Amino acid sequence: MSLVSIRRGATVVSLAAVMSLGLAACGDGSGGSSGSGDTLTIGASLPLTGDFSQPGKAAEQGYKVWQSMVNADGGLLKKKVELKVKDDASNQNTIVADYNALISKDQVDLLLGTFSSLLNLPASAVAEKNQMLYVEPAGGSPDMFSRGFKHLFFAQQATADKQGLVFADWVKSLPASQRPTTAAYPTLDDPFAAPNVDGIRQVLEGAGIKTVYKTTYAIDTKNFDSIVAAMKAKNPDLVVHGATFEDGVGLTRAMLKAGFTPKMFYETSTPSFADQYTKAIGEGNTEGVMYAVSYSPDADTPGNKEFVAQYKKMYGSSIPPEDAADAYAAAQVMQAAVEGVGSIDDQTKLADWLRGHTVDTILGPLSWNADGSPKSEFLIGQWQKGVAEVVLPPDLATAKPEIGWHPSS
Repeated sequence: MSLVSIRRGATVVSLAAVMSLGLAACGDGSGGSSGSGDTLTIGASLPLTGDFSQPGKAAEQGYKVWQSMVNADGGLLKKKVELKVKDDASNQNTIVADYNALISKDQVDLLLGTFSSLLNLPASAVAEKNQMLYVEPAGGSPDMFSRGFKHLFFAQQATADKQGLVFADWVKSLPASQRPTTAAYPTLDDPFAAPNVDGIRQVLEGAGIKTVYKTTYAIDTKNFDSIVAAMKAKNPDLVVHGATFEDGVGLTRAMLKAGFTPKMFYETSTPSFADQYTKAIGEGNTEGVMYAVSYSPDADTPGNKEFVAQYKKMYGSSIPPEDAADAYAAAQVMQAAVEGVGSIDDQTKLADWLRGHTVDTILGPLSWNADGSPKSEFLIGQWQKGVAEVVLPPDLATAKPEIGWHPSS
């Protein structure tokens, strides 16, 4: 079994503002058309344009692959599945309007989540107000699950604050001669990246690994030279970078330009973008970079071979992006709840069913706490000789972890 990384951000606003925005815009009632007729309509709004268009389009692909496969298998509740996807343009105001419109105007029967914690925060508030099941494919901020929601579920293995713990525990376990003694933590101001890095930092500081540099930068940061210069001056053995994609590429390029190559390099999200990542920084510069993982095309999980084959048929690649796989898994979770209950009339029953069951997905088995947060743990990936391998934990690894980052530049 193997798997790939995570996310995620959006524009920086306060949590309170996001939550109030979502709740204020919500209508009352349960929404949906209860699956009348011969079709079930499933609604979602995704960032098909704007800052998060890259993962948003991949998520749409995952939903469409699921739709094609479930319809080929007779549909859901013996009804043909139709998808209605809106473009939120990576905008928090638009996402609220979109989900309200899906429920009240389009009268969709079911909902699927969007991309990123900051977009899912208000979107899930709309779903909760309308008592509709809301399974999100990306949105691992712990803040998602502190609101007492009953209909929200995250279809990955762990929340952001726990996604790097397998890596941190491995570093802590290394022999003294190989273990880093100092670390730096540059982090995007983002509800996914920040808790992800903080979770790692707390473990490593507890193990005696000294923090010599720590900073948070804004989402619109384009020039990373000053951050890299500050890190280089502290000469840390390990850099743990909380990133999405563009900022991860930007900081890595700045590190290479400055000749700053720490002994170990861990980065959230960016290394999971497969060939887009290797093209952005150069394949030789990926050697040894580590990151958390949720999916691999080679995973021996229920339905994964079929998913990969259908993705290739529809989109021409045998390596589905992680965001497509996560979206497909979210749809699998929703489908399991609907089939388990046998009806969509009372979606609180769908949520209750998920809290009491484990669902087999292409990411592996998923189960949830009462607040909708998942109970599992992430795997850790590493780029080795141009291939993204799963290196931790050992019983699920496709390769052994290597010590160090060895860029060719």
